[in-house]
Amino acid sequence: MNEGDQVTRKRAFTLTELLVVTAIIALLAALLLPAMSATKARAKRVSCLDNLRQINVALRLYSDDGSDTLPNTPGTDDPILCLTGYKKLLKSYLRPKIPDLRQRDVFSCPADTFHFDDPMGDRRFVPRGLWEEPISDHSSYGFNGGNSMGGGRLPGIAGRRLSSIRDMAKTILVTENSAFIPWSWHEPRRPLTPQNAVFNDAKNVASFADGHAAYIRIYWAAQNPAGPLAMCYDPPARYDYKWSGD
Repeated sequence: MNEGDQVTRKRAFTLTELLVVTAIIALLAALLLPAMSATKARAKRVSCLDNLRQINVALRLYSDDGSDTLPNTPGTDDPILCLTGYKKLLKSYLRPKIPDLRQRDVFSCPADTFHFDDPMGDRRFVPRGLWEEPISDHSSYGFNGGNSMGGGRLPGIAGRRLSSIRDMAKTILVTENSAFIPWSWHEPRRPLTPQNAVFNDAKNVASFADGHAAYIRIYWAAQNPAGPLAMCYDPPARYDYKWSGD
């Protein structure tokens, strides 16, 4: 054996050393991946908060130009239109203009990557963002306009004067569409099955009548006599929001 062979052998890794290095790399990956995932999720929430702040400002400008009156869809029993009809009213208040083509914009939450086509019925899981669907007018966000449906029996602030809202810091103006049901795009129950579609304390991003936006828990009671959706009733006092403006 010459001197070169001895040097080569001395520098080579043993099998044990390779296994130790592999184990360390795997351990580091296991530690870092959840942190990276959490950071990515926070970034999506921040983006969603920013979207809702912009929409909130546009709605307040619309209200200012309409004698302090918020959007309304009177006489409709369409549960979708009362939440999504506001979007078309804001085209002149948002810059850049809302695009006509289906693409991500201020009305698209980055976390909106799935939905349930009938969360209170068959609850079929759809691995596609709600913002991609025409039924939502390609929006992740809905206006708190439930009172314009069903003869005003539901809470909501459609058609109200903004200045008439009593607790502006707690009254939702616009929120993620998932909050009306509710489920969560940011912290969903896993696995994403119909059985896990709807649950109490689902976390959603919402903007409020006073102009701020926050990440909040949504109250849901499966057997509430007011209705099957979270938007059908105000939550208990311990929650940081309400649907009605009274």
